[in-house]
Amino acid sequence: MYGFSKKVNAGFDEAVEQVTEALKGEGFGVLTEIDVKAVMKKKLDLDKRPYKILGACNPQLANQALSAEPDIGLLLPCNVVVREDDDGSVTVAFMDPSAVLDLVQRPEIHDLAADVKARLERVRDALA
Repeated sequence: MYGFSKKVNAGFDEAVEQVTEALKGEGFGVLTEIDVKAVMKKKLDLDKRPYKILGACNPQLANQALSAEPDIGLLLPCNVVVREDDDGSVTVAFMDPSAVLDLVQRPEIHDLAADVKARLERVRDALA
């Protein structure tokens, strides 16, 4: 598996706010926000359900990873998806940093990935 998720009891915009705040509590900021619905409408004239990709980064942990392996930036940031499902419910999904960062076969990166994963799991668990 390359990710983990949770259905939340919130509207789409509220879920984006909740996950952004919960990420801050674990030392992450949102560096990028891609509004997939808006992009699909603009580029392909398709009407899609709300879907955002948040590029989350913890600067201290990113610095450790980049210091250990300069090309690890290819695997960063940690993506978090907030999406409205067909039934109107909202799901927040997190990339599993262990699945991605274990591609770098170095023990210090493995330990760092486990730390990042634990933080993201706490973010998931903090969501309503």
